[in-house]
Amino acid sequence: MPPDNLTLATSWLKRAKSNLIRAKLPRQDEVFLEDLCYDTQQSVEKALKALLIFYKIKFRYVHDIGELLRTLNENGISYPEDFKDAVLLTDYAVETRYPVLSEPVTESEYLEAVRIADLVFRWVEEKLNPQFKLDI
Repeated sequence: MPPDNLTLATSWLKRAKSNLIRAKLPRQDEVFLEDLCYDTQQSVEKALKALLIFYKIKFRYVHDIGELLRTLNENGISYPEDFKDAVLLTDYAVETRYPVLSEPVTESEYLEAVRIADLVFRWVEEKLNPQFKLDI
């Protein structure tokens, strides 16, 4: 029997939390900021997909944060205005993960990516948690 939408959404949100935690871990010298930014992008992507799944909204399995936000909007789910900055994380899904496809990520870019990911994750968590007391 397939999981219900609440169970599935919770699974996605747990994965989003895992990515966010990894992005915030103390950085070792050998770890690239690009890889940590990838985790911020993954956290946002999975959190938004958790919300879409919860509301039973069909979406394409893409890494494009802008597309996921548009899908929410087109289905009557509004989000905070400062989420528009989350679209910047889309670049961390692919290009920054490979040498020479982009410039190295700076410390300030990394800190901004963490800030945005934390903001989106907390918002999704608040949308789901109070009503349904999810244990994540």
